[in-house]
Amino acid sequence: MSTVDRLSVFKTYKLYVGGKFPRSESGRVYEVTDSKSKWLANAPLASRKDARDAVVAARKAFGAWSGATAYNRGQILYRVAEMLEGRREQFVREVAEAEGISKSKAATAVDAAIDRWIWYAGWTDKIAQVTGGANPVAGPYFNLSSPEPTGVVAVVAPQDSSFLGLVSVLAPVIATGNTAVVVASENSPLPALSLAEVLATSDVPGGVVNILSGRTPEIATPLASHQDVNAIDLAGADAPLAKDLEIAAADNLKRVLRPQPVDDWTPTPGTDRMTAFLETKTVWHPTGALGAAGSSY
Repeated sequence: MSTVDRLSVFKTYKLYVGGKFPRSESGRVYEVTDSKSKWLANAPLASRKDARDAVVAARKAFGAWSGATAYNRGQILYRVAEMLEGRREQFVREVAEAEGISKSKAATAVDAAIDRWIWYAGWTDKIAQVTGGANPVAGPYFNLSSPEPTGVVAVVAPQDSSFLGLVSVLAPVIATGNTAVVVASENSPLPALSLAEVLATSDVPGGVVNILSGRTPEIATPLASHQDVNAIDLAGADAPLAKDLEIAAADNLKRVLRPQPVDDWTPTPGTDRMTAFLETKTVWHPTGALGAAGSSY
């Protein structure tokens, strides 16, 4: 058969849950089109059951990931950037098609996303020094505060920035030791589903990141009310949905990061998205005779 007669091999996109690539348990898919309504692919339409499975996987992975050294997490995030660099052209094409922008603009977004992984990789072993420390107290005590990850974080990815926006909200969550369940951009999920393939080959342990595609309200609503989800980032939720999700999250006192309008994701971020999903642990230790005996450990 000549190359002229050869049929194209269409890519099969799947969910990413627990380090594996399942189809939706419902078997449903939906059409993804570009800005000119041209068909690009069929994406899996995740169900409430898929969302629950993703939470189970994220919780199972949390202990080992939060217990890993900050230096090790930084190495793994850097590895993600390495793998993305090797597949840069694929992501430039997918982002251009997904967002209806030129390849040059898509290349700028992809390069910024790769750099963002490196930026957060550098913060993994520094954020504790910025947010923790010794506290002055009026008494014979040492008083030390240190940050700890919140737990399982549901992330509603930005709708209009399918890759750079996604990385900008996902990387800070896992950099600080949390695990994540991501609801990809509903209209442009393909870059997120391709990112899952990179994560799976970048030493990121299974379950640390779980990526779902489909109807945002259908997936995000059960995540917001799930008793084993500790926090939710509403970055990609519109105002009515954000209100509903925040109400649902209040039932079990989740930490909620409200949506903030972002016109441009390219500027270097601050530390806000890391500190949003950190808790502060404070330890008291006596000084004096007991302190002298115990200060060596």
